[in-house]
Amino acid sequence: MAAPLDGFEIGFHSSLAEPITIAGVPRMIAVLNGTLTAVLALGLKAPLLGLPLGLAVHTGCYWLNKRDPYFFDALKRHIRQRPYLDA
Repeated sequence: MAAPLDGFEIGFHSSLAEPITIAGVPRMIAVLNGTLTAVLALGLKAPLLGLPLGLAVHTGCYWLNKRDPYFFDALKRHIRQRPYLDA
């Protein structure tokens, strides 16, 4: 293995390559989930329905993100992709 050349090494922090998350869930998914939970709990005045449902959705999203950090990116790309054949 060749020795690295002077001036061509840089420090790289791992946070530059990892997706931005809030409590283990991608930021946009967490904001959407929090907004829908707030609408159910506060807007519709159903906190006994909204809070457990929001917690369950967040837990499911956390589990999916833990298994595959790019699951939601792939899902977003899949939803935007047009079908190849019109049936």
